[in-house]
Amino acid sequence: MVQPRLLERAKFFFFRHFERIFVLLLVFAMVAIHAFVEQKFAFLSFYYLPMILAGFYGGRRFAVLAGLFVVALVAFYQSVQGLDMLPGFYGDALLALTPWAGFLILTGYVVGTLAEQRQTRLGDVKNAYLAILELLTYHIESTERTQQGHSNRVAEVAVAMARELRLPEEDLENLRVAALLHEVGTRDQRLLRLLSGSVTDPAVAVARVMRGAAQIISEYGHYYEIVGEDWDIEALPLPVTVKILAVADAFETLQMATPVRAAFPKWSALEEVEKGAGKTFANDAVRALRSVAGRPEVSGGVMQELRVV
Repeated sequence: MVQPRLLERAKFFFFRHFERIFVLLLVFAMVAIHAFVEQKFAFLSFYYLPMILAGFYGGRRFAVLAGLFVVALVAFYQSVQGLDMLPGFYGDALLALTPWAGFLILTGYVVGTLAEQRQTRLGDVKNAYLAILELLTYHIESTERTQQGHSNRVAEVAVAMARELRLPEEDLENLRVAALLHEVGTRDQRLLRLLSGSVTDPAVAVARVMRGAAQIISEYGHYYEIVGEDWDIEALPLPVTVKILAVADAFETLQMATPVRAAFPKWSALEEVEKGAGKTFANDAVRALRSVAGRPEVSGGVMQELRVV
């Protein structure tokens, strides 16, 4: 359990600070090449690789800026000590460096444009299947008046809490899908078997993108069998996404009327959840809920308000 979490944290740190790390790597590469390589001009082609990475991960604008930064560094070295030629900018130097600089920036621009178009198409696909899941949960919950919209509200609260805790975008997507399906998944294990089997079964390739959500639902199905007064929840090996889902689900469930009790007002529901902080619910998740519940509106269109059912 420890090794995967360390890798996930390292991956999250890298992509979160990608721009800064990228600039440092470029400077380090430039210094290393000019310190240890004699044929410096031949190594100018090396910079096409960082431009491709910058375009793919950072987009068109970042790739162009990175290209300009590299060109500026190379121009600085050429003006100071020269790249296998005399220092300064004269006819031969400009004839050698100008085409290279132009194609370098153009490479970043083209790769960045293609990457942004790809990301847009992926976003459209994700929005489409999320819309289908929302319609599915509305249809399933329409048979019970008190349940109508419950899963959607849990998803909105959970995603807002995850943003408050600054979780990676991938975790936000998995958490949203898991929250939409948490009522179905915990009642009907066939859904979990389908999604879990998608990891190795090519026959359910569409469901493979939801295996992260399936893992959250699976662990949440046993959540209340693990937590309790006898255990410190912070010491339990539960993913933070599962802890967030538990808090969001409890908060929204308390606001629904049942045959044996009336619906809790929002602040009363929040107080009930806070009573379980540190035992039934994770402290960080409860603090995130407190922050989210205190806002009249959540930015990013995730949640307009926390409604009382």
